[in-house]
Amino acid sequence: VQLQASGGGLVQAGDSLRLSCVVSDRAFSRYAVAWFRQAPGKERRIIAGITNSGGRTYYADSVKGRFTISRDSVKNTVYLQMNSLKPEDTAVYYCAADRQGAAIRAFEWAYDYWGRGTLVTVSS
Repeated sequence: VQLQASGGGLVQAGDSLRLSCVVSDRAFSRYAVAWFRQAPGKERRIIAGITNSGGRTYYADSVKGRFTISRDSVKNTVYLQMNSLKPEDTAVYYCAADRQGAAIRAFEWAYDYWGRGTLVTVSS
């Protein structure tokens, strides 16, 4: 299973970006998918997740109200719409898939497959 994250870039504070994570597996609908991010000098942490059905989502407090996660089962893709970006959102963003698809788990060890990451830089 391969995950390909894309959509990062350099933007100004207040701008928007949409990240995409394409999952190369016919069993895409079984997986919960989450977005993690790692800022320079900090640990990697979950910021958003979505269950296999899409029926439940999770957001870290730091992004709640600004970011939206969604999934498209036809395109095998999970999106992260990021609005009102702030300099503190600067990080490498990773998508990850969990075979235990009915829950959104916060810990890295719970995820079976990872993408390479895409860099988001927000200037002030």
